[in-house]
Amino acid sequence: MKKLLKQLIIDTATKYIFLSLVIDGVEKQHFYEVGINNHSVTIIPYLKTMLENEKIKLQEIDEIIVGVGPGSYTGVRIGVTVAKMIAYLNNLSLYKVSSLALMASSSNKPYVLALIDARRGNAFMGLYANSGEKLNIVKADCLQNIEKFKTSLEINFEVVEEGKPDVNKILKSDLLTKVDDVHSLTPNYLQVTEAERNLRNEN
Repeated sequence: MKKLLKQLIIDTATKYIFLSLVIDGVEKQHFYEVGINNHSVTIIPYLKTMLENEKIKLQEIDEIIVGVGPGSYTGVRIGVTVAKMIAYLNNLSLYKVSSLALMASSSNKPYVLALIDARRGNAFMGLYANSGEKLNIVKADCLQNIEKFKTSLEINFEVVEEGKPDVNKILKSDLLTKVDDVHSLTPNYLQVTEAERNLRNEN
């Protein structure tokens, strides 16, 4: 009997927590819900519920795909930490993907600008293009002034600030990067944290 590929997708970079259980290319279970600074509290119970609904043990997962940001400093860290822990303890394959790419996959417009507000007129942004069933990078993820970035684009695009990821599109696209050393995986913050800024100002 052919073994079915079981994939777990995790992203906590935004105010939404996203968990998806994909079996042989079909999304069987998912959670996509707004959290109130409580991703660290809900992620494990949600994960447990998904696995129980499909009668699957964590050790039976083959691959973990995690959104590594950019986004909320604390949020990104939660998802990455949980993914690393699960992958390491169960010897599972680990892949990383941009959280902005996950967000952009929710739209079927030709060009999609995924945007996460970073305050003071700035945002984490990435421009993506839909091509058939695939999503391609047009402009790599960056942290820039929103209006300046938008006016630099000479195409029509849809701005997406939320939306449940299309896992099939993500899995068919060339957006995943295999993490050979689980311990080496770090979040993509794209900015200096407030603590680091304060430390530099003190020196």
